[in-house]
This record gives sequence, C-alpha cells and structure tokens, in this order.
Amino acid sequence: MEISASGERLLLVDALRGFALLGILIVNAVVFASPYHGQSIPDPNFQGTADKVVRVAIAFLFETKFYLIFSFLFGYSFTLLMRSVEAAGKSFTLHMLRRLAGLWVIGVGHAVFLFYCDILTNYAVFGVILLALRNRRERRLLHLVVWLFAAMAIVLGGTGILYGLDTSIVDPATAQLEAEEALKAYRGTVSSVILQNLRELSWASLAVGLVLGPSVLAIFLLGLMADRRSVLAELERYRRLLYWLMLGGLVIGLPGAAFYAHTTVVLAGSGWEILGLSFGLLTAPFLSGAYVAAAALWFGTPSGKVLALWLAPAGRMALSNYLLQSLVCCVIFYAYGFRLIGEVGPPVVLALALTIFAVQLILSRWWIDRFAYGPVEWLLRAVTNLQVPVFRRSRLNPA
Repeated sequence: MEISASGERLLLVDALRGFALLGILIVNAVVFASPYHGQSIPDPNFQGTADKVVRVAIAFLFETKFYLIFSFLFGYSFTLLMRSVEAAGKSFTLHMLRRLAGLWVIGVGHAVFLFYCDILTNYAVFGVILLALRNRRERRLLHLVVWLFAAMAIVLGGTGILYGLDTSIVDPATAQLEAEEALKAYRGTVSSVILQNLRELSWASLAVGLVLGPSVLAIFLLGLMADRRSVLAELERYRRLLYWLMLGGLVIGLPGAAFYAHTTVVLAGSGWEILGLSFGLLTAPFLSGAYVAAAALWFGTPSGKVLALWLAPAGRMALSNYLLQSLVCCVIFYAYGFRLIGEVGPPVVLALALTIFAVQLILSRWWIDRFAYGPVEWLLRAVTNLQVPVFRRSRLNPA
C-alpha cells in the first residue's frame, strides 16, 4: 500500500497514539484491580514474588510515562487541526473552545461513572491555556516549559523530602481503612461505585491538576513546537536528534524510573513513596521522550511499519478506545460486572490488559475500514462543528 508524505505523517502520529493507549491501559488496569494502589501501604493479598516482579516492571516501564506521550501528541496535533480549520476559513478559537468543552463534559462523565483518575478534563482545561499560547514565539514557549518543570521540581522535591523526613505524616491504619472502604464500595452496587468515584475525585482531581498539570502543559508546548519544526513529518532530517533524544532520555529516565519503582513497590509503606513519586515524575518526561524517539525511528523500518499499520487504527479512535478500556475494566473489576477487584494479582491483570488491547487492535481496524471516525470522535466532532458529520466511510468516499 502506497502512502503519501502527509499520510505517512498521520500514520506515525496515529501509531504513536495507539502505542500510548497500550501503556495507559496497563497502568489503569492495575489501579482498577486493587483498592491499595496509590495508598501508603502495599496490597497484603499480593505479596508473592511474581506479583512484585510484575508490579515493579509496570511501575518501571509504564507508570507516569504514557500519559505524557498522549500529552505530546495532543500538542503536536493541535497545530495540525489549527491549519485545517483556518484553511476552511473558520475561527479556530471558537472551534477549539467547543471541542475542549465537549472533551471536558466527556471527561466528567468518564470520571464519575467509570474511572476517577480521568485525564480528559485536565486536557480540556490546559488545552484552553495552550490555545491562548499557540501564537507565542518559540523562545518564550521554551522559557515557559523550563519554568514549569522548575516549579514542579521545587514543589515535588520539597514534598518528597518532607514526607521522607517525617514518615508519621502517613498513617497506615487510615490507609488500610480507606482501602477496605473502597473495596466494599467497588464490589457493592452501581450507585456505590459512583459514590466512591465521587469521593476519590475530591483528591484525585486536585492531585492530577496540581501535580501532573504543569508537566502536561509543558509537554503540550513541546508537542506544539515539535510540529512547528515538522519533527515527525521529516524523520530523516531529525534522525540524529531523535537518536540523541532516545539516548539522553534513557540515561536520565531509566534511573528515575528504577528509583520510583523501587520506592513505590518494594519499599511501599516505608515512607519513601512520596520522594520516589516526586523523582519519578520529574524524570518521566525524559523516558517518555526516549519512547517517542525510539518508536518513531522503529516505525520507519519495514518491521516497524507493519506494527504501525496495526496500531494506527486504534490511535485514530483513541478517545473511543480510552473510554472503552475503562468500561471493560469496570465490568471486570467493579460492581458493573464480575467484581474482581482485589481478587486477581498483577500477572493476571497484565495478561488481561494485553488481551483487551489485542482485541481493541482488531476491532479498531475493522471499524476504521467501515466508518470515518470512532463513535466518541464522531460525537465530539458533531459538537465541535455544530453539524452532523458523515459517519460511514462509504458515504464519505462512494468510490
């Protein structure tokens, strides 16, 4: 199959988005499976060797990294959309505000009914800031990125040191009680699941907004600047830069990921978790950058191209797949279905996540062959454009 230069670029962006979906599913499935995730104590039911090895591997390779890849692609696709809208003679500001409002509403529904660790609402909020900054000079944007990471380093580093010096801040008995209450709620009824999500949202939205927010906005801006330079559209021109990004990201990111995984899994309950989380969040962007660079280079090879062609359909309907992942996990682990939260260990959870993603790849390829957009993408497009888009691909291109 021949693909134009523009098609190659979109294929790469969609494939990277599909790759990010895999990492996000693995991380989220672990959160769904245990009420102890994010608590200051380990899950007492899964302390076997295999359980710890898988948890360490997931924390090391996936946690805190893949939402940043999504963030980078959000910023990168921002200017692609802007050029398309402006070429059609429409107001990009109004277009984007409607789109972000629709995304925020979808995110609220996702957080309340499915998964409280929603990222869509934050994307919508920080997308408004990105909209306001989109025409700033590159030097100013780069300065802002540096300041955002510096502020995050000060806040996270100070918090981590504070918790490390005074482990009494975290009360294991309280954490145990909260985990048991969450387990009871998620195994209870649909209404108890929703109420528990609302309780979790009281701290999760603040934590995600204040802790992850600066890094999300910074990565948005890096994605915006990357598209201005056509980094993913001209891989040959930037091949050397991508190699250096991959090498530098691994050198800085891997030690940070190792420290994060060791403190949050192996040393869980020791008081080192907050310091490990702080260090992990600060170094995660480097490892995420290494992942993007490595994937972009690999997708340009014959074997990588085959994988990219499988990942791209899932990436084209990433929003629908993201929500579907949460729905399936709710059916597996919550009172919506089988109530397996707290019943299956990390190895089984990982196998379930890989199986779900494999099915999504097949379904996405089947869907994209027949329809122009994913179902949620179609809905968001209708809200954004204030008109009903063509849905079936046969109507979009009768030939």
